[in-house]
Amino acid sequence: MKFFNTAGPCRSDYHYMLPASARLREENVMRLVETHSYFVVHAPRQTGKTTAMLGLARELTESGKYTAVMLTLEVGAGLPDNLGGAELAILGDWRWGIASQLPEKLRPTSWPVEASAGQRIADFLSKWASTSPRPLVILLDEIDALQNDVLISVLRQLRAGYPRRPDSFPASLALIGLRDVRDYKVKSGGSTHLGTTSPFNIAVRSITLRNFTQEEVADLLQQHTAETGQPFVPEALAHVWQITQGQPWLVNALAKVAVEELVTDLQQPVTVPHIDGAKELLILRRQTHLDQLTDKLREPRVRSVIEPLLAGGLLDDVPMDDRDYVTDLGLVSREPSGGLVIANPIYREVIPRALASGTQDSLPAIHPTWLTGDNQLDPERLLTAFLEFWRQHGQPLLRSAPYHEIAPHLVLMAFLHRVVNGHGTIEREYAIGSRRMDLLVRYGAVRLALELKVWRDGTKDPLAEGLGQLDSYLNGLGLSTGWLVIFDQRSGLPDIAERVSTEQATTPAGRAVTVVRG
Repeated sequence: MKFFNTAGPCRSDYHYMLPASARLREENVMRLVETHSYFVVHAPRQTGKTTAMLGLARELTESGKYTAVMLTLEVGAGLPDNLGGAELAILGDWRWGIASQLPEKLRPTSWPVEASAGQRIADFLSKWASTSPRPLVILLDEIDALQNDVLISVLRQLRAGYPRRPDSFPASLALIGLRDVRDYKVKSGGSTHLGTTSPFNIAVRSITLRNFTQEEVADLLQQHTAETGQPFVPEALAHVWQITQGQPWLVNALAKVAVEELVTDLQQPVTVPHIDGAKELLILRRQTHLDQLTDKLREPRVRSVIEPLLAGGLLDDVPMDDRDYVTDLGLVSREPSGGLVIANPIYREVIPRALASGTQDSLPAIHPTWLTGDNQLDPERLLTAFLEFWRQHGQPLLRSAPYHEIAPHLVLMAFLHRVVNGHGTIEREYAIGSRRMDLLVRYGAVRLALELKVWRDGTKDPLAEGLGQLDSYLNGLGLSTGWLVIFDQRSGLPDIAERVSTEQATTPAGRAVTVVRG
């Protein structure tokens, strides 16, 4: 029986998968190979790069026109300051990779490499190309795992051999990685990235591998139905697309958890609640894919983009390189209109959770006074509990939040996570330029909507704007009331304990809401 794959390249005999090279054809990669071009393929982690490029190499070799192989540079990453050792480690790994992908008649005729350090990669490729019965196509994975002198040397060796193609160097070559070539890391003049493509200015194109379309998501999941008879209801198919936006690992991971853990009876269909349950399990388990993404959040370049996104601010002064870098990581994407947004609803939930986790672990013990006798959430009791919590603990906890601009938001979310405690959910909405964050707390049959605003130096009281925005949010949810929380971050104010207050207000549409000032 086949299964959904979440680790390593996909194999058609084991895994449900889409045609490996379909997304590459859209970029006319075959034309790049035919014109003896060198190019770059970059995409976020676990989007199917390795699977697609292995499929491309296999397709090219089986055509009878080329000898194509996908090789990795990853083993050289362990020796960032030992060029000679890194080259030998890479070549040793290539020997295994070539043997596993090519028949003996297409393999290199000789393996000993006698060149000096700094020339071994080019020497090997040159000798192989010179003796190969077909033009060589080399696909080099994990290029951006290399750093420092090793990275620069490999790029320069490839560039030096480029004019000798196709007879004495690979006819076509691709560099495959997480980031575009401009962001390959080096230690050079204090910079953490190149900022230029000069070490590999022979690249004809830089290609980004896209996510799955909604139709492809449905096709992938329905392969399980064809194999086992277990259906995904149409609403579940649409929901998987909606919360993943086609990110390949997320699609496979949700389906895998759903069918292997939550709905093991093949006679039972997979529904929307099953998909939501799978999503929650993935987040709580901090699966490697999600953990790798959230680990990036403290990098200054990532923070410069994510913090204003969460705060609803602007990106005017954020360098384009930083915006492109965070896009390449897959954390954000560009809407058709051009604005940056968090890449999908799952990441939109994971990122604030990750940022609030340290604050959440710092929370004192809080007795759940917000519950009724039958364990239902009482919004009035919750308000009283929050005001008491904020007066006592708000000031010190603000210092524990990693993003200063949204520290109050993170503390509030940490508190609310303690409130729901696995028995409810918190949904978040935020966007560039909106100057707001919306939260929806679901606990049993109770839904509580919160609009979060910040009052900063040099700006006017956001009450009027916030009431209008809360009106819009409540209208979309079909709710008649909610909270407008205004965090006063102006200079020279007394401590939080002295300025926390509540008042009742009416929105422009006539809704009675609670305004919390802190």
